[in-house]
Amino acid sequence: MANACTNLTGAARVVRLLKVDGYSASTTICTKTKRSVGIGDDGCIKSRWNVGGYEWEIRLYPATLWLAVKLVCLSEPPTSNVRAALGCRLVDTRGVLEPSEEKSVSHVFGVNEHFPPQDTVVLMERQDLAASGYLRDDCLTVQCAVTVLKELPVPTIPARQVIAPPINLHLHFAELLLSRTGADVTFLVSGESFAAHKNILAARSRVFMAEFFGDMKEKSSQSVEIEDMEATVFKTLLHFIYTDTVPELEKDQEASTVMAQHLLAAADRYGLDRLKLICEAKLSRAVAVDTAATTLALAEQHNCLQLKGKCVEFILSSPAILDAVLLTEGYKHLAASCPLVLADLLKSAHGRKC
Repeated sequence: MANACTNLTGAARVVRLLKVDGYSASTTICTKTKRSVGIGDDGCIKSRWNVGGYEWEIRLYPATLWLAVKLVCLSEPPTSNVRAALGCRLVDTRGVLEPSEEKSVSHVFGVNEHFPPQDTVVLMERQDLAASGYLRDDCLTVQCAVTVLKELPVPTIPARQVIAPPINLHLHFAELLLSRTGADVTFLVSGESFAAHKNILAARSRVFMAEFFGDMKEKSSQSVEIEDMEATVFKTLLHFIYTDTVPELEKDQEASTVMAQHLLAAADRYGLDRLKLICEAKLSRAVAVDTAATTLALAEQHNCLQLKGKCVEFILSSPAILDAVLLTEGYKHLAASCPLVLADLLKSAHGRKC
């Protein structure tokens, strides 16, 4: 293999912090330098930088399965080759946690461009953010560094780089569910039927694994009737099993809260722990006077300790809120279904008044 010489005649490096406030909604972002940023039509958060005399755009994707950062060159292709590197890591602005391991990519932009002028750093699975400690109070900070090296000559043997396309496995499984191709079981739920695949259900749910591949009667059955569940809830449950997404929880507040309540019970019933946590987080953000008692009863029945604590904290936050909750229909349901929780709640309220 022939060797090629490289002369780096100039280098520029810029490091900034990108802070995402209200991460769950992914609606705002501010940079340390207060440059122009905003949410794009493709669901990414954008920040423009000028490094080494070229315009670059940092695109943060907070709502995909992976937390990813992409570097895009906005300038016209330079007359000589330019190598740009993007390095990213999660940081804790409180200084409690050490920064995460830096992930980086580099790419040659210029007259011999053979690939799209962009590259992507994958930082972490979105589902792991909460446990990592870097997501605090719905706020996330990413340190990004852009390094630009100018005057790179054309290599004797140009390196060919294969850029993997975006992750779309969930789209293929969604299409499989929709098309019913190869389905081997039909669920009857509230008068509606849903075709599915036993292997996929069993891979995602220990309950379905026991039903279809254990000693339960559904093992050889091609039709299963689901009782005590609405069809729309089971449809959403199936969609999550196949795609790991719950778009129904992103709709208007009242409808998505009701869906989260039903879906939490369904997730607990079928051992879908991740879906259960998603619903628990949704309901925690939606605790209000008219939902607090109902949600508290739900949390008690399905062993959601964090959600239970959130409801109790809200109900006892002031005498006025406590009095208002006592007048709701949800409180009557709580009194009938969870008398022990009600007794503990009233005891705590009495203690605070004293």
